[in-house]
Amino acid sequence: MSKEAAAASRVRIVEEASRLMRERGIEATSIADVMAAAGMTHGGFYKHFRSKEDLVAAAIASAFATHADRFAQRSVTSGPQAALHAYVDEYLSEGHVTHPGFGCPAAALGSDAGREAAGVTSAFARGVEALIEHVSTAAPVGMGAPEARAAAIRRLAMMVGAVVVARGVGEGHLRSELLTACLDEAHFTVD
Repeated sequence: MSKEAAAASRVRIVEEASRLMRERGIEATSIADVMAAAGMTHGGFYKHFRSKEDLVAAAIASAFATHADRFAQRSVTSGPQAALHAYVDEYLSEGHVTHPGFGCPAAALGSDAGREAAGVTSAFARGVEALIEHVSTAAPVGMGAPEARAAAIRRLAMMVGAVVVARGVGEGHLRSELLTACLDEAHFTVD
């Protein structure tokens, strides 16, 4: 296998692991599941990773990078405030709640990551830091860096919590009410 093919295989494995872990949880996602989803055999796993922990850390890093990159691209094309509005709308949507495999890893894996080894929690912490940094760039003019960071942390914590609770309560009026209330609050704090 060429280096290019090996690199492409690794990316495919990480992408599938990221999606499956966000859908099912870390513990409920086996190496065999990931390799099958990537269209590969279980035995090929160890050509790319030393352990499941290494895969989990890579999958979490990839999920956060994808999420943060989308925010950064919007910020470049539309400006930080418009990017934040779009981010909030997308985050606190029924689509995000019902499709965790493609959503924010903080909402999907927060409780799982806290139970994992240091390499996983470090990858998770770096991802959260990146999201905080992106959200804080949309702070109102004149707000100092510490205040912008604190506001970003509050907003992200509320949004992650809203999605976690909305997933937990299932379909119905309460889910809609949760998302609407938090969407209103998140937009209020942006303006």
